[in-house]
Amino acid sequence: MRCIAVINQKGGVGKTTTTVNLSAALARRGYRVLVCDMDPQANLTVHLDKRPDLEGNTMTNLLVEDTPLQDLVQETSSERLFVVPSDTSLAGVEQVLANRIGRETILREAIEAFANKSEFDFLFLDCPPSLGVLSANALVAADHVVIPMQAEYLSLQGMAKLIEVIMLVQKRLNPQLAVALVLPCMVDSRTNLSTEVLREIDQYFGTQLARTRIRNNVKLAEAPSFGRTIFEHAPDSNGARDYEAVADELLERLGMAKPVTAAEPVEAKPQTDGELAAEG
Repeated sequence: MRCIAVINQKGGVGKTTTTVNLSAALARRGYRVLVCDMDPQANLTVHLDKRPDLEGNTMTNLLVEDTPLQDLVQETSSERLFVVPSDTSLAGVEQVLANRIGRETILREAIEAFANKSEFDFLFLDCPPSLGVLSANALVAADHVVIPMQAEYLSLQGMAKLIEVIMLVQKRLNPQLAVALVLPCMVDSRTNLSTEVLREIDQYFGTQLARTRIRNNVKLAEAPSFGRTIFEHAPDSNGARDYEAVADELLERLGMAKPVTAAEPVEAKPQTDGELAAEG
């Protein structure tokens, strides 16, 4: 089972959108995928049509009460896609665990026990927009990191700190941790700013930068309000095409063959000005 943390300490860069739709794209290819909502805001939980205020078994139970991960798994409306929800009580976990020895390894130990009893191919961790105990648990547990980021200069400022934290975790707690993809999101290729920022990102990250760009897409923004993935909400949209392409690229980076399924990926194609206007 591959464990992947989707992380960026800056909010609003597409972490939850990427976690949900990349996971759904992999599920469409025949993989069994579990997503865990590590964010007290519970946006991923809502995106997958769950009610945080009504959830009785969440990530809080795992981190605070040592509830086994397999007892928290719930089905979603997408075949082969499962979720462990979050709720607002997760915000208090940092204080609860403040004096607990080994607090950064709680999630890793739970996942190791779970991996021996499950048949999942991927486990995605949707991290909060901070670098506290919750994100530390995700980085210590993960094999790989996916970093969504916006193509704007302010998004570049926090990247050095994030990479520093990842390297520190790699050195002291999780030697196998590696960056799989740096994924540009909400890209408008018509602007010079996006082009210039992408050029700088490419110079900094090199081969870690994804070839795929997640373009600005109204359908991607709409999907959470319906509690659906982009493939349920607008399967013919550019958002769906882009996340299909990201899934292919991630599988390529991980050296994994794709299972044969009825759902074939749709090739991403350049978006014309007319299409942008129609979707906007």
